[in-house]
Amino acid sequence: MDEIFHFLKQLLNPESIIHYGGIYLLLFVVFAETGLFLGFFLPGDSLLFTAGLLCSTGILEMHISILAGLIIFAAVAGNMVGYAFGKKVGVLLFRRKSGLFFRQEHLVAANEFYRKHGKKTIIFSRFLPIVRTFAPIVAGIVKLDTYKFFIYSLVGAFFWVGILVLAGYFLGKYVPGTKDYLGYIIIFLIVITSIPFIYNSIKRQPGK
Repeated sequence: MDEIFHFLKQLLNPESIIHYGGIYLLLFVVFAETGLFLGFFLPGDSLLFTAGLLCSTGILEMHISILAGLIIFAAVAGNMVGYAFGKKVGVLLFRRKSGLFFRQEHLVAANEFYRKHGKKTIIFSRFLPIVRTFAPIVAGIVKLDTYKFFIYSLVGAFFWVGILVLAGYFLGKYVPGTKDYLGYIIIFLIVITSIPFIYNSIKRQPGK
């Protein structure tokens, strides 16, 4: 049991994911966090930033364009799997009770976000933790056209990966000592990207 908790703890640490699993675990985490409902707890933004930063320092030995391309592919693939799942059986999730790897309120939040922003949700949700995990499933439930979903997913992945991976890469390359403050940067990213979700959660509470 202790080994399982230790493994889960490492999955929440972007630097550990890359250090222990390399590019393969990195891509799997991106894939799971962008389409599998049980991947909502995995790091997304901080992992992309860390990947770019470690690429600039040579710890992650890969050209930045190849790294970005592979992550975009994993993000789109994850979305397509989530979309297919939502289209096939996703509607049943609204009747499922919350558990360790599934929170009903996360699905509801993604559904409300989709109803408000429509197809643009696929792009916007890339920058919103938890919502980006469930948005593809909701798109499948409402049966958004597959081709349109793919295009929106690709555009969203391009901007999400481009901004975060390149930000980490260029900061690591041109700002000395950036890696020493990686922990603080990750906390900052988590706080900033969580604000919209927390705000909407508070608004949905009775009396708000």
